[in-house]
Amino acid sequence: MFFRDIVGHSELKQRLIEMVDSGRIPHAQLYTGAEGVGKLALALAVAQYICCEHREGGEPCGRCSSCVQFAKLSHPDLHFVFPMATRDGVKVCSDVVDVFRKAVLANPYISLEEWMNQVSDGKTVQIYAAEGKEILNKLSFKPYQGQYKVMIVWIPEKMNVECANKVLKILEEPSPDTVFMLVSDRVDDVLGTIYSRCQRIAVPPIDRKDMEQALRERFSVEEENMAYLVKNAMGSWGKMLGLLQETEESRYDFELFVQMMRLAWGLDVKGIRVWTEQVAALPREGQIRFLQKAQRLIRENFILRLRNRELSYMNADEMAFAAKFAQFIHEKNVVQIMEELALAEAQIAQNGNTKIILFHLEILLYKLLKKRRE
Repeated sequence: MFFRDIVGHSELKQRLIEMVDSGRIPHAQLYTGAEGVGKLALALAVAQYICCEHREGGEPCGRCSSCVQFAKLSHPDLHFVFPMATRDGVKVCSDVVDVFRKAVLANPYISLEEWMNQVSDGKTVQIYAAEGKEILNKLSFKPYQGQYKVMIVWIPEKMNVECANKVLKILEEPSPDTVFMLVSDRVDDVLGTIYSRCQRIAVPPIDRKDMEQALRERFSVEEENMAYLVKNAMGSWGKMLGLLQETEESRYDFELFVQMMRLAWGLDVKGIRVWTEQVAALPREGQIRFLQKAQRLIRENFILRLRNRELSYMNADEMAFAAKFAQFIHEKNVVQIMEELALAEAQIAQNGNTKIILFHLEILLYKLLKKRRE
């Protein structure tokens, strides 16, 4: 991982580079911040920079044997600990480390939820007690290739208490050739005794201008949607990637929302029947996603009616529709509309009949949209 590939954080990256160049490398570092801001990416860049044989201008050289191995996250002195689910004989991270490497190489901004979708099958994930012994074993040897062994612990707040106590023992009696990097989304959940023995590296949300620049350089994004994406990502490149991937689904959900409101306003019974069949044809998770989107749009239209654009998080198409629609969402009906949409979502989640639920919802929306503000 190169520093130049990480979105934003210019000042922080420079401080980390100077930390390594000066030789004052803390044996235990705790990278903290919101999900998706680049904590893991920074830890990987620092680790590669530490192990690089020929650093150049504040970057790893990319050519030495160490950098070649880091490009695949397969350096013998680089070790990973991460949450996982015990299944099919899997007990420690080494059993699935290739899966983790592949996931991180594909997306260094990967979220815990995205990782869980790959490995947990809905089960709870944690860093199990057996991992503590595994960590001790890995760090009992001298560095294989370079000066340091690097242990990256991703989401340390998921550590089992027994495992955390073994890690604590290492942090209390550190080896001079070992660097621990803990990468936490929820620092308040990290064991206090571990927190106190680490140098905290706070990673803030990514600056808005840096997000816009990265979008222009890496993706074909229309300028009219730039503000929407940056605003909704809230300084998280991980969220930004998610927003970009959801574009097609989001656009379809918006089209369904527009149809729903227009059909309800005109009480077009024939059109409503066709529309309910269209939504019912979606997978159940798609139906739920649509109703969640509808609730968000109702909320955004109400906020827009209050004439505070800064609090509105709509894209260009949504804003264009809201220009006329927002006048029908007001304090006399917004709460009831939100309640009815939430109820429909809950009923569909409980395997209710989608067509009946949505047809009934449309009749209620007709009454609520026609409700006068006075």
